Amino acid sequence: MEETNRLWTKGFILDTLVNFLIYIIYYMLMVIIASEAMTDLHASLSEAGLASGIFILGTLLARIFAGRSVELYGRKRMLYAGIVFYLITTFMYFGIHSLWMLYLVRCLNGIGYGIASTATSTIVSAMIPAARRGEGINYYALSMSLAAAIGPFIGMVLQQMISFQYIIWFCIVMIAVCLLSVFVMDVREMELTPEHRAELEEFHIANFLEPKVAAISVVAFFVAVCYSSVLSFLASYAAALQLMTAGTLFFVVYALTITLARPVAGVLFDRKGEDFVMYPTYVCLAVGLLILSITTQSWMLLLAGVFVGLGYGTFMSNGQAICVKLVREVRIGVAVSTYFVALDLGLGVGPYLLGALQDTVGFSGIYGICGVAAAGCALLYYLLYARRRDAAGEEEMLEENISVLESDAEV
Repeated sequence: MEETNRLWTKGFILDTLVNFLIYIIYYMLMVIIASEAMTDLHASLSEAGLASGIFILGTLLARIFAGRSVELYGRKRMLYAGIVFYLITTFMYFGIHSLWMLYLVRCLNGIGYGIASTATSTIVSAMIPAARRGEGINYYALSMSLAAAIGPFIGMVLQQMISFQYIIWFCIVMIAVCLLSVFVMDVREMELTPEHRAELEEFHIANFLEPKVAAISVVAFFVAVCYSSVLSFLASYAAALQLMTAGTLFFVVYALTITLARPVAGVLFDRKGEDFVMYPTYVCLAVGLLILSITTQSWMLLLAGVFVGLGYGTFMSNGQAICVKLVREVRIGVAVSTYFVALDLGLGVGPYLLGALQDTVGFSGIYGICGVAAAGCALLYYLLYARRRDAAGEEEMLEENISVLESDAEV
C-alpha cells in the first residue's frame, strides 16, 4: 500500500524537472524578446508586443491538438516530439533577420512549448497516486511558479551580460538536459483498448476539448483574466506610483508564497475536498487585487503579492487536480489541455479587454474591477461546478439506495 501511494518517484522528479526547464525558457525569452525586437529589428512598441504575444497563439493551437494526441500516440513519444520541436525552433532564432521571421519563429516555438508542457502535465497527472493527487499536482506546479519568478530574473540579468545569441545557446543547453531526462524517465503509457482508440480517433470537438471539465475551465478563464491585470499592468502601475523596487519584488513575494502554500493546499485538497481549498482562492485573489487598487506604499504592494499568490497560484494547480479527478485515465490528456487552453486564453485576452478600460478608470480602477470579478468567480464556481457536482452525487446515492432496497425485496 505504501509503495502504491509513493509520490517522489524518479519519473515524478524528472518530469517536474523537465517542466521547470521548459517554463524557465518560456519566461526568459518572454521578458527579453520585445526589447530585442526593438533593438535589433527596429520594431515599434506594438510590433514588439506582438512578438511576445504571438507565442501564446502557437501554444493554444498546440494544446488543442496535443491533449488527444498524447494518449493516442503515446505520452513519452509526444513529450519527445514536443521537446525536439522546441529545440529546432529555438535554433531558428539564429536565422531571424526580419519581423515576419521573428513572428513565425515565436509562433512555432510556442507550438513546441505547448506540446511539451501538455505532455509533462498529462504524464505527471497519471503517475500521481489518486489518494495524493492534490498534494502531488501542487508540488509539480511549483515548477511553474518558481520558473515564473526565476525565468524573468535570469533573462534580464543575462541580457545585460551577454548577447542574445549566447542566451539562445543557454536555452539550447537546457532543452538538451530535458531530452536526456526524458530518455531515462519511466513513463506509464495508457494501454488503449480498440474501443478507446476508436473513440480518440474520431474527429469531433470532444476529442479536442473535454466536456466534463468545461465548467472548471470556464471559471479558470475568468480567474486568468483577473490575474492578467497583474502580469500586464503591474510594472506600469508601480512606475506610476513610484514604487519600482516593490514592483520588482512583487513576483518574488508571489513565488515564495506559492512555494509555501501549494504543498499545504494539496494535502488539504486530498483530505478536506476541493471546495475547502477552492473558495478561499477566490477570496484571496479578490483581496490581493483590491489591495492593489488602493496601494500607495511599498508594503501594500508586497502584501497584495502574498494574497495574489494564495489566490491565483493555488487556484491554478488545484483546478488541474479537479480536471484529472473528473475524467477517465484515457481522457486525462484532453482534460489537462482543455484546462490550460482556458487559462492561456484568459491570460491572452485579458490585457486587451482590461486595457480598453485604462483611459476611463485608470490602473486602480482596473484592479478594483478585477477584485470584484475575482470574488464573483466563487459564485461562478458554485453555479457551474459545485452545485452540479453535488446534485449528481445525490442522484448516485439515490440510485444506490433504490438498488439496495430492490435487492432486499428480492431476498
